[in-house]
Amino acid sequence: MTKTVAVVATMDTKGIEANFVRTELHGFGADTYLIDMGVVGEPKTVVDCTRQQVALLGGVDFNDVMENPTRQDASPIMIRGAAKMLLEKIAAGEIQAVVGMGGSQGTSNCAQIFQQLPYGFPKLLLSTVASGDTSAFMDIKDISMMPAVADILGLNPFSRRILSNLAGAAFGMAQSERTIAKDTNSKGLIGMTNLGVLTEGANHAIELFEAAGYEVITFHAVGTGGRAMEQMMREGLITAVFDYALGEIADEVHGGFRAANNTRLTVAGQLGIPQVICPGGAEHIGIWVDEEFVPEKYQNHKYVFHNPYIFVPRLTVTEIQAVGNTIVERLAGTTGNCVFLIPEKGVSRYSISGGPLYDPESDRACFDAIRNGLPPSIEIRSLNLAAEDTEFVEVAVNALIGLIERVR
Repeated sequence: MTKTVAVVATMDTKGIEANFVRTELHGFGADTYLIDMGVVGEPKTVVDCTRQQVALLGGVDFNDVMENPTRQDASPIMIRGAAKMLLEKIAAGEIQAVVGMGGSQGTSNCAQIFQQLPYGFPKLLLSTVASGDTSAFMDIKDISMMPAVADILGLNPFSRRILSNLAGAAFGMAQSERTIAKDTNSKGLIGMTNLGVLTEGANHAIELFEAAGYEVITFHAVGTGGRAMEQMMREGLITAVFDYALGEIADEVHGGFRAANNTRLTVAGQLGIPQVICPGGAEHIGIWVDEEFVPEKYQNHKYVFHNPYIFVPRLTVTEIQAVGNTIVERLAGTTGNCVFLIPEKGVSRYSISGGPLYDPESDRACFDAIRNGLPPSIEIRSLNLAAEDTEFVEVAVNALIGLIERVR
């Protein structure tokens, strides 16, 4: 089967470059589908989906767009239209990859389109701003960004090679026919959060789940991880959750870099997905600092350095109560299929007896807030174990498998 690669760009300013990518893809043996995101100028190449069609798919007649063709007003319309077109093509199996290109504005527009596309579908973005912090462009989706190095403005020996690399990468990725679906012999796909201070327990959990016939996707709970896991729940990829690490909640409450968003810990309950929860890593927050610098605010806290640039302060009784209360608020809408496990001997290897953040009083404050606040629809189990203890992990795995089998 011949693969088709969609090319998205403002064809009034990037038409020459898009046409070159098309020619390269044809040379590799692929078909193409060019989508024009431009507004003001005439396209500099022949396209398959015109700017007029894109605007109409975005809900506005193109003539109305042209009455006040500002980027601020036009961009949302063209983003909606292009995303809708691509989603239709993907659903119909008519395209197998997409590439975009642009400067700061084109990158932003293409990224917002690509963020709406399914996980696993190849998304490549050639950009003049693909260096430094690109998190706003990729967010929680599997977007591959390529630095353009030079401006995407005309063809020259350097740009031809970079554009050819873009086409070659898209062609190669389009060849894969592997889908994101559980193995035919698997009983289900489980999402699990993890932090470095829980990895030994996470590895044991994976072994146990796999021995029981399940597959596991593990997410690093540093903000994007938890959000990506919950997006996969919405998309129906994940059907049960071991939410082992809740450091994202602690960081959201107290301004750490692992913060997720205000929907974190609400999605499984809304969808009725079986879940087992542990407040792993919620006793501390993570803060980026200059090498081994202790911020004044935390000089009276217990602390450790996760590495020279990540400062990890232990939360006080008052601070951790706020974390516990937030956990309770997020789970208020959970009506069942949920077990909350409390590891009385420590929520991470940092806070067990002998660990640098050991503080049983702070632990109790968090646990009491959770025990006293969770709705009766959530089963609470307090275990005289630490979160990484083998027995604790075994209880968690068995509890989740029990929930899964109960709702089948």
